[in-house]
This record gives sequence, C-alpha cells and structure tokens, in this order.
Amino acid sequence: MTKTAPPGDFRALGLNDSTAAAALRAGWAQPSAVQAAAIPAVLQGRDVLGLAPTGTGKTAAFLLPLLQGLLAEPGVLDARPRRLRALVLAPTRELATQTAEVAAALAPGLKAVVAVGGLSINPQMMALRGGAHLVVATPGRLLDLLEHNALTLADLQCLVLDEADRLLDLGFADELSRVLAAVPAQRQTLLFSATLPARVALLAARVLRPDLLRVDARKQAHTTPALIRQRAIDVDTAQRTPLLRHLIHSERWARVLVFVATQYAAEHVADKLRQAGIAAAALHGRQSNQRRAQALADLDSGAINVLVATDLAARGIDIARLDVVINHDLPRSPDDHVHRIGRTGRAGESGLAISFVCADAATSEHQFRLIEKRQQQRVPREQVPGHEPVSGRAAVPAARPVTGADPNGGVKGKRPNKKDRLRAALAAGSAGR
Repeated sequence: MTKTAPPGDFRALGLNDSTAAAALRAGWAQPSAVQAAAIPAVLQGRDVLGLAPTGTGKTAAFLLPLLQGLLAEPGVLDARPRRLRALVLAPTRELATQTAEVAAALAPGLKAVVAVGGLSINPQMMALRGGAHLVVATPGRLLDLLEHNALTLADLQCLVLDEADRLLDLGFADELSRVLAAVPAQRQTLLFSATLPARVALLAARVLRPDLLRVDARKQAHTTPALIRQRAIDVDTAQRTPLLRHLIHSERWARVLVFVATQYAAEHVADKLRQAGIAAAALHGRQSNQRRAQALADLDSGAINVLVATDLAARGIDIARLDVVINHDLPRSPDDHVHRIGRTGRAGESGLAISFVCADAATSEHQFRLIEKRQQQRVPREQVPGHEPVSGRAAVPAARPVTGADPNGGVKGKRPNKKDRLRAALAAGSAGR
C-alpha cells in the first residue's frame, strides 16, 4: 500500500489530516501567503476580504476550509435532498468550471455543480435534481436557475465572490445586487480579488461584516518577482507577428499564451502562426463554450503549442507548465498586466513574460512605463537581431499649446462650429472675387 506523504504546514492552519492530505494531492505542498492568512479565519466562520494576484492560491484559500466545514456536518453525505450550503460566484465560464473541478477532486463525496451561461440550461437543471452541496456559477446563469426554481438559497451558509474586480469589470453589478437580495442575511461571505478599485471596496463594505479579516498579499507577491522573469522587446508595430514566429521557433517553447487586444486579432494572429507551421488556436469571448474548452484541452494535451487570447483568458485559466506569456498587444491597464503574466510562474514554478513595446507608437511606450511604475520594477528594453525597429523610438508627444494656430480648429470647447466655418468660407470667397 502506498503511503501518503505528510501533509505539511496546512495542519498548522487548522485543517484536519484528511483535508491537508487532499491539498497535498492537489499539488499544494506548502500554504501560500493568502492561504496561511485566510484559512484559519474561514474555519472560524469570519468574513474575509482576500487581496492577492492571480496564481497565488486564492482558490485553495477558500475551498479547503469551506469543504472541510461541509464534510464536518453530521450526515451531510447521506441526506436527501442535498441542501445547498455554499455558493461560489465567478466571472467566467472557465474559472467556474475549474473551481468546481478542484472542489470535486478535493472532496469527492460532496456534490458540486457548475452552472454557467453559454450552455443549455437543461443539463444544469438536471444536475441539480436531488440538490447539491456546492454550486459554482456565473451570476446570470444562477439567476436563471433561481427563476426556474431549480435551486433554493434558503439553506446557504457561505457565499464566495471570486475575482470580485473582474465580476464588476464584466458588468455583473446588477446581477450581484439581485443575488445578494436572494441569499440569507445571516451567512459567511468571502470576497477575493486581485485588485481593490473603488467599486470593489464599496462592494466589500456592503457585503462583509464589520469584524472581517482583511488579507492583503499583493505586496508580498510583488516582492518575489524572480518567479516571473520579464522581458521587454522593442519592435515596430507591423513586425510583431514575424517576431513572435521567430521567438517561438528559436526558443522551442512547448506552451505559449499570447495576448492580443481584440477578437479579430486573436483569429488573425493564430491564422498567421498556422500558416508558418506553428500549431496555434484562438481563444476569445465570441467563440462557443465547446470551442473554447477544446482550445484549452488542445494546449494541455500538446495538440497545439500556442494559444492566442484576448483578456478573457487573463483570469481563471490555469494552464499547467505554461512556459511563457507574450503581450503581443500591451494590456489596457497595469492591473490587466498583473493578471496576464500571472498565468505563468504558478504554484511556485518559474515563468517568463515578454512584452512587445512598439517603437513606432508613443502610446505603447507610455503604456509600458505605467506598467513599470505600478510594479515598481524597470524592465530593460532589448532588440532581437533581424527584427530591430526601423523607425526608432517614437517620442511621447508634447502637450499641444492652447494659443496660436491649431490645425484641428483650436481648443476643445472653443472650436468654430459649422456655421462659423461656413461664414468664414463665404467671407473668403467674397474677398477673392
């Protein structure tokens, strides 16, 4: 009989031997900072505001103590119908699916059901027959199920808002309000987020009890950047895809995640890579759930080497052994940069993140400066032989003077309107006669 390795420090946080061993089997040998702080508080029944970048173990921070508490209820596995005790709200189908899969692996005796939009509701309603102990859902689909009386929240004990900033970014504020109105007032609430913008702070103040525990592991994460090595490569805008092809061929990476700005760019860049003999697929929000799942499965199995994605994949996608993240298009904000590069260097492994900084676009340089400022880390610019920018670095444009001639019509708010321009044209015509 094979002996299980000792569960390690998880037992010191209050987890029992069975749960700690399940954590070890899942690949969590030692607690991360957010896990070490949050798990004891969750076990005590306290509300928690957990702040930590992606890849630092937030999912385990709430699942491990939550599942242990569910299993501790007398007769929980035999009771019929099963009573819904815990609800996890996630912003994307992928994150919800992966969270439910992790929960099922950690506690196979409990019934966990995933409920997400973009798929037929009927199989999800069938899965909820006989009840469930845990539901992981996107907000819109959860409300659909409530309207169909497919589940009840009357017995809910714990509500988890996972990736709360992303929930609000994707426009789920109204749905969240409706969910909060439906859940019992007496409950434990766990809110986890990679960032804390004003909207998330207001949400936390609304849903968490005053004696909450605030866990902020963002600074600790920023002090260990060695896990993710960063490179910034100067390149002309039109040469980014040829440079990408060159790097993939020369570096021989097995798994590459490339971020682009639009759905069109995802398909276009993936197509260009395939034309160059590189196995690649696109991943974006317009695709069916089946196509997105297939793209992720193909990357995991090695059927493809490169996934070209929009920011849909910046959170909630756990790609094992991801060699590198490449910003073909720079992210819109420094926060998005954190989420993107957090796809590599996970679970204590090293990772690489490469950003293409367009030498012929001043906005690109400005964007990357903001990223460097946010992470308090300078990334030296480099050039790849054979792909050096021709144009040279574009200067950041100076502010336009507010006096004197202005080719665009003057200061905004004081520009001549259509009638003024017509009068001036008539006057000029009369003077020329």
